[in-house]
Amino acid sequence: MLCSTCRLRPPVTADGHCLLCAGPAGAATPAPPVPAFVAPQQYLRSPDGLAMAVVILLAVVAGADLLAMAAGQNIRRLLGDGLENDFATYDDAEAALANNLYGSAGALQGVMTLATAVVFIIWFRRVRMNAEVFDPSTQPMSPGWAVGAWFVPVANLVLPRRIAGGIWTASAQTNTDGSWRTVPATPMNLWWGAWVCSLAFSWVTSRQYMKAEDTQEIIDTTGLVMASDAFDIVAAVLAIRFVRKLTRMQGERAALGVYPLGAQG
Repeated sequence: MLCSTCRLRPPVTADGHCLLCAGPAGAATPAPPVPAFVAPQQYLRSPDGLAMAVVILLAVVAGADLLAMAAGQNIRRLLGDGLENDFATYDDAEAALANNLYGSAGALQGVMTLATAVVFIIWFRRVRMNAEVFDPSTQPMSPGWAVGAWFVPVANLVLPRRIAGGIWTASAQTNTDGSWRTVPATPMNLWWGAWVCSLAFSWVTSRQYMKAEDTQEIIDTTGLVMASDAFDIVAAVLAIRFVRKLTRMQGERAALGVYPLGAQG
């Protein structure tokens, strides 16, 4: 048998109360209520620092692409000159140096692309979590997909853009009457289209380059890889524009200080 009030301790009084509940005068004192569970509150976190890091890394990626293009052009020049005179004046030392430079440029591209992808996904998750605070009703997928969607084969060509659309809508600055102001999604669409096309083009050209055997094929496929690098620079520039625009939109939206918004117009 337990105390009739707290239901935790054995009773010590005739009316069934424990020593603590009975009180000093024997009067029953109600036990403290059990605290109700309260869901953790969501907070906004500034994406500005991450956005700056993403922009810097994208600029470095573009620089690495330029370096790779220069190294590729050097390879094409050496091989082209060799074909013209049947490699009579072909300098093996110069060719080895050119190959090493081209390989180093490619390695730099790979490292910087990986670093940029990691920081970009962290930024993407940050703006997605903020969008959950702004208006969860506009989000097509749960916050975890802001990371997971990038790693699903084939679907990663569609799902991140769908998530970005929800973030874009929730981050749009409102009008003074509480209705939504439509912000053209052109920066987002250009970024996504350029990224998908660049990814596909790079995949095709890299495989053609690896299959090249004779000198003329190497010259031709190196030119295709250079075109892919140029396309990647365009995609990086459009990604910078998208990151800056969405980050600025979230800053404007956060400045309103009211969450969630009123009725949509």
